[in-house]
Formats: sequence, C-alpha cells, structure tokens
Amino acid sequence: MGGAVSAGEDNDDLIDNLKEAQYIRTEKVEQAFRAIDRGDYYLDSYRDSAYKDLAWKHGNIHLSAPCIYSEVMEALKLQPGLSFLNLGSGTGYLSTMVGLIIGPFGVNHGVELHKDVVEYAREKLDGFIKYSDSFDKFEFCEPVFQVGNCLEISTDSHQYDRIYCGAGVQKDHENYMKVLLKIGGILVMPIEDQLTQITRTGQCAWESKNILAVSFAPLVQQSRADGDKPDTVHLPPVTVRSLQDLSRIYIRRTLRNLANEDNHAKATAQRIPQKRKRRRCRRRRVSTYVFVGNQLIPQTIEKRDIGDIEVVKQVNVLREQIMALPLPESLKAYLLYYREK
Repeated sequence: MGGAVSAGEDNDDLIDNLKEAQYIRTEKVEQAFRAIDRGDYYLDSYRDSAYKDLAWKHGNIHLSAPCIYSEVMEALKLQPGLSFLNLGSGTGYLSTMVGLIIGPFGVNHGVELHKDVVEYAREKLDGFIKYSDSFDKFEFCEPVFQVGNCLEISTDSHQYDRIYCGAGVQKDHENYMKVLLKIGGILVMPIEDQLTQITRTGQCAWESKNILAVSFAPLVQQSRADGDKPDTVHLPPVTVRSLQDLSRIYIRRTLRNLANEDNHAKATAQRIPQKRKRRRCRRRRVSTYVFVGNQLIPQTIEKRDIGDIEVVKQVNVLREQIMALPLPESLKAYLLYYREK
C-alpha cells in the first residue's frame, strides 16, 4: 500500500508532499515527522527508496508506506502524558514519533514478534538519542520494546489510552484488542482491508470509523501443536520517574523555553524572515590547473552548486546553553543524556 504522493529527494520533501495530499493535517504530527528522518530506519543500501510513498520490507524488517503512518498518527489524536501501545512495533519509527508528542510523562510500549527486529529498533532508538539534534528540540518518551506475540498478551495487563496494531486483524480478534483500551481511548488497526479508528466510549460501548483502504499482512498466530502452551507476553511495567530524572527534565525544559523566548524576541525585533529550506547541493567536477614549482599541472576539483540559497549551519541551542552552565562536566553530561554529538 502506498504511492499516493510524489517521491521526494529528502525527508522534508516527503513531508511537504504528505501535507499537500492532506495526509498530514496537524502541526504536531508534521513536527514529529520532520524530526525523524525516515531514511535513518532503512538499511544503507536501500536508503534511496526511503522518501517514496511505498512500504519497504527486508527479511523481518518492515516499514509501512508514509501515507499510512501519517493517517495513523492523525487518527490517534495524541496528547502529552498519554499511554501508547504499539502492537507489531517493527523498526520503532512510529513509536519514536509518538514519543515526541506524548512527552516524558507518557508511556510508550511496543511488542514485536521477531527478536532481530527488536534489536534493530533498539539500535535505531539509541542512534536517535545519541546523535540527532531533533532529540534536544522535544521532550521525549523513550519507547520500550518487548519480544512477543501480540495475540498472547497476559490477561492481567494494564490498559492504554492509545493503541496501534501494525498487522491485519481478523474479526475474531477485534474484541481481544478492544479490552486493552481504556475508556475514552482510541485504537487504530486494519480490519478487513480497512484502517479503522475505534473509540471506547463506555465499558461496553464503542464507535468505529473507517479511515483508509489498506492491505496488511495478518497477525501471526502462535502454533499450539503437541499441547504446548504459547509464551505469555507480560507488558513492561509502568514506572515512576526518579527525582534525579525529573530534575533533568525540568532543567532542560526551562533552558529550552528561555531559548525559544529569546529567539522569538530577537526575530520580532529584527523582523528576520524565515530561512528557506536548504536545497540539496549538486556537485560538479571542474577541470582546473595549479602551479607546482614552475610547472602547470591539471587537477580536477568538485564544486557545489546551491543556487542563491545561503547554507546556514544549524545550531543546537539547548546543548550550547548546557555547556555554558557553571556546572561540573559530569553533571553537564547527565543533562545532555551523555549524547555524543
């Protein structure tokens, strides 16, 4: 499923196309999509296909088409502090975007059948936290991924405000999914080739709405041959943050708000127009000559043609503010989440 929007050259182009086609309709969803580069979740040899509106699969690793993820993000109606369960969490791409919206006081859990995919998701999450400047622009609810079959979740598991299932759900499993949802919560999942939004309005009351025609591989049912009992999935516990962690969150929030206020004041006073998006550079090989001693030697160099657009290096303001604080280096490192960039 996919191909509904034009291919882009980079992540920003992809998001522009999704907005133009009305798959992305709210600012918070747009910000989350721009913060997470879809290409980072592809294997390097396949990255050229990352910005097409198409699904991608390699072995057990799978990404749905961008138009699907954007419809899911909009249908979930995410807010700060909500709990989220991703059934079939895959690469963690969607869970990471959700974490940028629900923030540090939310709950962000994922269940994935394949152990190698969970390891891949944890690796990508670690890379985002360590290296992406987007991490410092948001308050983040870090996803917790668990290996297991989505159809074998323990019956005493807690319920969630928001749930997404990334595989086709048969009608006889619909109620199984619904009981994982809190009253007032929203469940988004594909049923009978329709991406469906289900809202729990009461103890035994539900409202359903079809969003988009889709085609998903069905959920895998665990074999019960030879009388073996399937492995029960116990969802991660909901834990309370430590005082130390809360201090880090509020210090970073204060510094980020101060920086945003300062930037807004400067922009208002100087009336600086918004910088245009950086255009991808086009490299050209140019033949030239250089003197070596008294000889003229031909040499090929690369020039970057970027038209009339000025290349502006992005500054990580939060990082700079933390590094300027009169604090021990170990404390600065803690406030920066021990980030390497």
